[in-house]
Amino acid sequence: MRRAGQITAAARELAGKMVRPGVTTLEIDTAVRKFIESQGAKPSFLGYGGFPGSACISVNDEVIHGIPSNLVLKEGDIVSVDVGAYIDGFHGDCAATFPCGKISEEAARLIAVTEQSFWEGMKFARFGYRIGDISHAIQKYVEDNGFSIVRDFVGHGIGAQLHESPEVPNYGTPGRGPRLAPGMTLAVEPMVNQGDWRVKVMRDGWTVRTADGSLAAHYENTFLITKGDPEILTQVGDLRV
Repeated sequence: MRRAGQITAAARELAGKMVRPGVTTLEIDTAVRKFIESQGAKPSFLGYGGFPGSACISVNDEVIHGIPSNLVLKEGDIVSVDVGAYIDGFHGDCAATFPCGKISEEAARLIAVTEQSFWEGMKFARFGYRIGDISHAIQKYVEDNGFSIVRDFVGHGIGAQLHESPEVPNYGTPGRGPRLAPGMTLAVEPMVNQGDWRVKVMRDGWTVRTADGSLAAHYENTFLITKGDPEILTQVGDLRV
């Protein structure tokens, strides 16, 4: 899991460095695939349920599951990249939203709040707490900052399979849900909208957009529950991009 996480995190970092005006999302996807394969791993998403890319690349009002294409990024876009790598029988999964050139203050705040909401959840990613404690902490932070949490899609357990039980919603009631125990590996991924929380799935069957056309951001890491602090597995470590 640590090795898969390192490769996945490095692929996310590579994608982030490529986000700039004039680059296509397909170019980013191609680079992600080549990097993951160069590490002896396989892209977790490629062919998963029929998904055609190695990364989900979602721009502006696209929340998640954007299909890489010849779309050219432009100044002011915000770009969410979700990647996974599979090696030696295990998966890593992580995501982040990156600015394309200079972006608006509100877009920058959306990205920052989304990432920080993950870390607010991590305060409860400890032995003895419950899934709902993580969920509630994320929701409260996001809503206190004037944004909304997507409810149609959730985080998840991860390991030998990309998506395993339990589900980890980004909203909920503290003290509810499965109790956290050492050895559990989870992927928590706040999906945050600038406007209303409602979303819609496009005709391609994959791309999810905000229903009201507002901006969206996404942040995710894979982590391990221990007897102490949670261990973030999707860290670059000794890998160099």
